[in-house]
Parts: sequence; structure tokens; C-alpha cells
Amino acid sequence: MTLEKIRFQAGTYLLEGLLTPGQTDRGVVITHPHPLYGGDMYNVVAESVADVYSRKGWTTLRFNFRGVGNSEGTYDNGNGEQEDVRAAILCLRDRGVRQIHLAGYSFGAWVSARLDGEAEGVRRMIMVSPPVSFIEFTDIPALPHLGLVVTGEHDEFAAPEQIRALLPTWNPQARFEVIPDTDHFYGGALRDLESVLGNYLNDDQG
Repeated sequence: MTLEKIRFQAGTYLLEGLLTPGQTDRGVVITHPHPLYGGDMYNVVAESVADVYSRKGWTTLRFNFRGVGNSEGTYDNGNGEQEDVRAAILCLRDRGVRQIHLAGYSFGAWVSARLDGEAEGVRRMIMVSPPVSFIEFTDIPALPHLGLVVTGEHDEFAAPEQIRALLPTWNPQARFEVIPDTDHFYGGALRDLESVLGNYLNDDQG
């Protein structure tokens, strides 16, 4: 897998990203955890998500939200960050990617959920540990493109019971997986997470 450092425009800001070209017209935009708590595109969970997609031949794009690392701008409480995600999607399209997944971890899942997947051309959305116990999610509308939600059994920021209560509103058809004996950071459980994601991609025809 060839990892390329790239830069792309998001409004007035230039963002940095890590791109792995694939062998098909499928690609995924991966969004990282909270910038104010050390989240960036080098996060190990985001990297695991990218690795799973890359092994399936997909193009992957991880990037730093505005104000993170060498990305220009400043943190915008999840608002300007939506523009960053749109720009990342366009970046993949410009490279010939036609079938796009949006996979967010923690804060990145929240930002992704606030986007209209259909309007952005996203075919499927995956949320890893959406932080429903930490950030307000009750204003998130139906998510028709949501295919998979994953969290840890002991995730204090993405409590399984709270996610389960929101799923009927988001998308009752979405798959929900709880990984035993792990928390929000998937310490010692990254292989389990990768297995869940890989199995989903094997089953999903969208």
C-alpha cells in the first residue's frame, strides 16, 4: 500500500491528508476524533479503519480537520469541519472515485452524521464509537445511508445502550456491533474492530 501525503482545499483553508490509492472506483473518507483532545489523522483507530478498506482495494483518505497539524484554520465546533468532509469527498471524486463511504470515529462520526449523505454523494456511512454520551446527538435526523455502528462494551463516551436507543431514529436497518471488553480507545481490541469492519464490507453490496 502506497501512502501519499496530499493537500486539498476546503473553502479558504488548505488541509493535509493521507491518501492510499486503491484498485477500484471505491473509496472512503475517514474522519478522526476530537481535535481539542489530541485527535488527528494519525489516530490508531482511524488508521485501522483505513487499513481494512485498503486491504479490500479501496482508495482511502484520512485528513486533519481545520486547525489540526498542518491543516490551516481553527477548530469550529463541528460546523466548518463539515465543509472539510465535503472537500475530502470532492478530492476523492476528482481522483476518479465514484462509490464513496464515509467512516467516522468519535467526533469524526458526529461530524459525518450532521451531513446529508445523499446530497454529498455518499453511498454508505459507518460510525465507530459515535460519542452520544459526550456530544448532543438528539438533533441528528434519519441517516438513510448509515450501514454500520460499532462501539465498545465499556465505552464511556459511546455507551451501547444510548446508541441502541437512537438507532431506530437514525436507521433501524443499520447493523450494530458491540465489541466485548473494550472502551472508547479500543486498546487491545483493534483486531476485533478490524474484523467487524472487514466482515461488514464483505457482506455489504452497496
